[in-house]
Amino acid sequence: MTEAMNGAGWRPELVDDPDLLAGLRADPAVQVVDTIEQQRRDLARLLSAPSPEIVGEPSRWYFYPWRRTLVHLLGPEAFQTLRTDRNRNKITADEQQRLRRLSVGVVGLSVGHAIAHTLALEGSCGHIRLADFDEIELSNLNRIPATVFDLGVNKAVVAARRIAELDPYIEVSIEPAGLTLESIDDFLDGLDIVVEECDSFDLKLALRDGARRHRLPLVMETSDRGLLDVERYDLEPDRPLFHGLLGDARPEDLMGLSTHDKVPYVLRVLEPAELSAPMAASMAEVDESLNTWPQLGGDITLGGASVAAAVRKLGLGVALPSGRARVDLDAVLSKLAEPPSAADADFGVDLVLDPEPVPAEPRAAVVHAARLAPSGGNTQPWLFTLRPDGLDLDLDPAQTSTLDVAFRGSHVAIGAALFNARVAAARHGLLGDVEIRADGVHVARLRFGDGADPELAAMYEGMLRRVSNRHFHDPAPLPAGTAAVLGAAAAAEGAEVHLVTDRDRLHELAELLGESDRLRYLTEHLHREMMRELRWPGIDALDWGIDVRSLELDRSDLAKLSVARRSDVMALLAEQDLGRALGESTRDRIDAASGLAVVSIGAGAPADYVRGGQAVERVWIEAERLGLAVHPMSPVFIYAVDDADHEELSPRYADRLRRLRHDFGAIAGLGQRYVALVMRIGYAPSVSVRSRRLSADRTVRDALEAGSNL
Repeated sequence: MTEAMNGAGWRPELVDDPDLLAGLRADPAVQVVDTIEQQRRDLARLLSAPSPEIVGEPSRWYFYPWRRTLVHLLGPEAFQTLRTDRNRNKITADEQQRLRRLSVGVVGLSVGHAIAHTLALEGSCGHIRLADFDEIELSNLNRIPATVFDLGVNKAVVAARRIAELDPYIEVSIEPAGLTLESIDDFLDGLDIVVEECDSFDLKLALRDGARRHRLPLVMETSDRGLLDVERYDLEPDRPLFHGLLGDARPEDLMGLSTHDKVPYVLRVLEPAELSAPMAASMAEVDESLNTWPQLGGDITLGGASVAAAVRKLGLGVALPSGRARVDLDAVLSKLAEPPSAADADFGVDLVLDPEPVPAEPRAAVVHAARLAPSGGNTQPWLFTLRPDGLDLDLDPAQTSTLDVAFRGSHVAIGAALFNARVAAARHGLLGDVEIRADGVHVARLRFGDGADPELAAMYEGMLRRVSNRHFHDPAPLPAGTAAVLGAAAAAEGAEVHLVTDRDRLHELAELLGESDRLRYLTEHLHREMMRELRWPGIDALDWGIDVRSLELDRSDLAKLSVARRSDVMALLAEQDLGRALGESTRDRIDAASGLAVVSIGAGAPADYVRGGQAVERVWIEAERLGLAVHPMSPVFIYAVDDADHEELSPRYADRLRRLRHDFGAIAGLGQRYVALVMRIGYAPSVSVRSRRLSADRTVRDALEAGSNL
């Protein structure tokens, strides 16, 4: 402690002796900083909850002799967890652990001081070795973040103290005598990366020669136009020193040069044509009006950030070749420009609250009704052929997505369209037999006749008004008899409804479907297809897909959705298996629902899904007749029935999807039945906008007009 008190000390002392601790705490000349309870509260509040071992880790006391201060801190693992929490996820927790195993040497502690402190600040290494023979002078304080209290103190000691005051658990070793050609190998031994920021050109060359012998990457930042050099002697053991810019110069050729005599070598390294004008002009004034070349504190701070970024990449094994780059802030600032106009949706244009007008001609009214049916992502996977004697409903294989496994979702949609056609035919006195074929693209046919079905006909107005309502619900109890009404509607089409209203089960389903959404966002092709289905008014055509206004999101959530559209962001979250917030909207909406209705079928053939689609539409219309809002939901696994289906959906998350599907079936009480659709039901305001449909020209063929015998 005596050495520390006379100005040379730089290591904090662990105080683990109870008597010594009591003595220091009782000493009026010692300042005591004890915020341990606040530290523990902050640790407990972390959203990524630390393990019980970390939470329960014993605290420690450290004495800083040069400050005569005793500090109470969390133990090393808890300290690091809390101190670097805000690094996540620019640096993930796993990356942080890997970086803490790095040992970095920094030679020269003007620019090097900022670099060493930045590395410590980010927790980008667990050991720092510092070397500089010089002392802090008043003229250093324009660029070294020291203080007047450090004047006359060795630069390595000042940097080491500053790191210790930031994080006593970072191991720091110093060479306050600086380096010589003979001591370089000892300094480099055991390092992973060396940062060179010294002034002596003989030492610059010798350090590179040593890095080449020790197979170490070397990084240097020169504080003019943000020049950063990376020399990968770890990968290129025969690489010429300094990128070959000094030719065959040897360290001994450059020993003892004055600042004036260094100028030719400085210029060769910095490339005269690339120097900033003030730096180039200053070179002519060295030893005249200037003692040495100028440096600014901001430039050195920028250098600390640049080298820290390079060290992170090297430490994490990210590709970083040898070479140089300039992080030139003056050049960047000279290019300031107004940002481009935001390509946001125009939410005031062309609101559609009413369905298309109904054609007066009965046959046209039937096909019009079929076109109004719901489909997954509003992809409208159908083609209609209007004949004199009926309506053919065929599959359009181009209007599909990965979620539509084996076109099961398309068959549900075509079943819904078939039900709508039946309702319209009943209303207009055209109802005839139905044939469900579901072989290839040919799916179903409604023959025109003169049959009557008052129950179907009575659904006509409700069918025309039917809409997806994605508003938040008021979780009030469902009307008495809801289960019976919806059950009867499904049974009329050969299906069943599993109605979940218990709050605990709804919460389980909310978590489950939220996780399903997360996996959909994090699977590249599923995310791409989902974003393609979302349509932004003023930007995209709105005749298919989901108009984002119909999501009933506020401006804040729409802004978040704009970020969620980015595939690079999703790739980062997938790499780290993060993104719980991606399922937040689904979780919140199910938690606020009055119930969740699952329409199921007993078998899994295409024709069964068509029948299931008819049941879906009938249940939906009946729910709205009860005054309920209906929001269709499509978990990723909705149409998966076996292992191959889950692999097709998401090879990476196939196992999780299998578990989610199993758990969903158990909570909903499906048994061995197949899902046709999941619907969130409850009480909500009217919709802001209705989804549109592709024009009849796109989806309807008239057999007579085409002159074909389709």
